[in-house]
Amino acid sequence: MGTEVVLVDEVPFPSQITTTKPLSLLGHGITDIEIHFLQIKFTAIGVYLDPEVVSHLQQWKTKKANELAEDDDFFDALISAPVEKFLRVVVIKEIKGSQYGVQLESAVRDRLAADDKYEEEEEEALEKIVEFFQSKYFKKDSTITFHFPATSATAEISFHTEGKEESKIKVENANVVENIKKWYLGGTRGVSPSTISSLANTLSAELTK
Repeated sequence: MGTEVVLVDEVPFPSQITTTKPLSLLGHGITDIEIHFLQIKFTAIGVYLDPEVVSHLQQWKTKKANELAEDDDFFDALISAPVEKFLRVVVIKEIKGSQYGVQLESAVRDRLAADDKYEEEEEEALEKIVEFFQSKYFKKDSTITFHFPATSATAEISFHTEGKEESKIKVENANVVENIKKWYLGGTRGVSPSTISSLANTLSAELTK
């Protein structure tokens, strides 16, 4: 039996992946911008979570999906739930890795600065991430993944593009790790409204079971 596949803007995402345990695709979407009325899509995103996450979100049981999508407290609880999380980001439009690295850096830095948590250690951790992406070229269908273990405040970022070996980096600064999660999963503050809406729909249905 093959795993079912979900198409996100023609990009296939398996409905389940296994890291240390099976994780389910609970949300998906894209990142895009509009330029002169044209929608330019950059990446497709799949959010894989331990289904156990639902047990940590019980207080939102009565909320509808559209209410959850607007509720940043709900997504903060999702981010801090002690379960494994895995993000798979697939490139739709080619860009330089340095552009992506700088986007990630400025999004995380702004959030840290707003919370008054941007110190030397955070700056160093972000510099390493920027350096990691600096030399990469994001061809169409290249994949970036973020793996957040259940029990430690670390992240493993990997990059894979056709014809090259996968490369990885480990991020061990807890504040940076948390804000990378917020960049993708931070409710109304996230980079992809379509992903947030999709997560809200799935989790709302799971919570009412």
